[in-house]
Amino acid sequence: MAEETKVFGMKAESGRWLYVILGLIINLCLGTVYAWSVFKTPLQKLWGVGAFQSSLPFTVFLAFFAILMPFAGRLLDKFSPRAVAVAGGIIMSVGWIISKFAPNMTVLTITYGIIAGGGVGIIYGVPIAVSTRWFPDKKGLAVGLTVGGFGVSALFTAPVASWLIGPAEKALAILWIPIRSSSPAVGPLLTFEYLGLAFLIITVLLSLPLAFPPAGWKPKGWQPTAAAGAALDLTPGEMVKTPAFYGVWLCFIIGALAGLTAIGIAKPCGMELTACPEVLATTAVSIFAIFNGVGRPIFGWLTDKLTPKYAAVLSFVIILLASLAMMIASAGQELLWIIAFCGFWLCLGGWLAIAPTSNATFFGAKNAAKNYGIVFSAYGIGAIIGNLTSGYMKDWLGGFRPTFYMTGGLALLGVIIALALMKPPAKK
Repeated sequence: MAEETKVFGMKAESGRWLYVILGLIINLCLGTVYAWSVFKTPLQKLWGVGAFQSSLPFTVFLAFFAILMPFAGRLLDKFSPRAVAVAGGIIMSVGWIISKFAPNMTVLTITYGIIAGGGVGIIYGVPIAVSTRWFPDKKGLAVGLTVGGFGVSALFTAPVASWLIGPAEKALAILWIPIRSSSPAVGPLLTFEYLGLAFLIITVLLSLPLAFPPAGWKPKGWQPTAAAGAALDLTPGEMVKTPAFYGVWLCFIIGALAGLTAIGIAKPCGMELTACPEVLATTAVSIFAIFNGVGRPIFGWLTDKLTPKYAAVLSFVIILLASLAMMIASAGQELLWIIAFCGFWLCLGGWLAIAPTSNATFFGAKNAAKNYGIVFSAYGIGAIIGNLTSGYMKDWLGGFRPTFYMTGGLALLGVIIALALMKPPAKK
């Protein structure tokens, strides 16, 4: 069957990589949520609200992103990847577009947070499921590249959104390449509409070719092994009864919580603990975003090579070392801060590859979409707690340094859980 199957007119072993490219570009659109900071200040000025209220749409977006994932996984049992992805892309884009009409932060939380966030929850798992089915031999690498677009999205979309919002004359810089252009200065609400229209076109068109391989297809010359997840194809009900599920789920919570807590304070933490100039701190955040993106294919590849258990342990060791570095960081040690936070962002991105790869490896590809919807609830829990923690930690503890005692402790706990529980479920 491997010789007969064609993808985009090419041999399947070559053509299947185009699904990864399609998924990566779709994720560039979905990941624009990470550019929320560009909208915060303009919206605060527009409606006269504080930092907490202006964070609500972002927090609710992440929550509904996680809530709708299990629902989308079940849809893939009844409908094609194309249909589910198109539906999710339309819902997400409509949420962005109608945010133009929001009169206050409460309505924006509904249009952007619930509708757009829910749409992302529906479409997000589809490219992952497609990559998982087409790449049984390279699950981690393919999934990591597919979701890598989500991680680096803000690097591209944040400058575009900032340019649209205004002021009138502004240098548009993408990857630090300045592009002089007169900004339309349309403000934050019209920017929602413009981006939503662009996302509608891109996500719908790129979703149309998405498809699963024929039943029983595998790459020529590749033979599945028990270590690659060939031994089991568990249903969600069977999955949640295994120790491996709780190992992946708890470690995913810890990875997301530690990463998002650190990410939420990246810029002010560097300025407080190392006296980093604001210009350097702002530039460093763009560097961190790159590590968030590349962490996905890197840890996806490592998960293939090292097994999910040891890829997880490696991520927690990096988080622990980064935490120790920030415990001792002092004025003038900007480089130490940059290296540490590159580690935090790398590992957060890494868990968006470790988790889906572990899911497919331990519980099988057949029900991977449904199973990952449940596993992905861990990200929602980590995201909500991490965002709240990063917002209040300084007020509670009087500074940023104590935060890293928490992230370090979480990393140690993660190592213990990974070693104890992250192993393939036993055969019945």
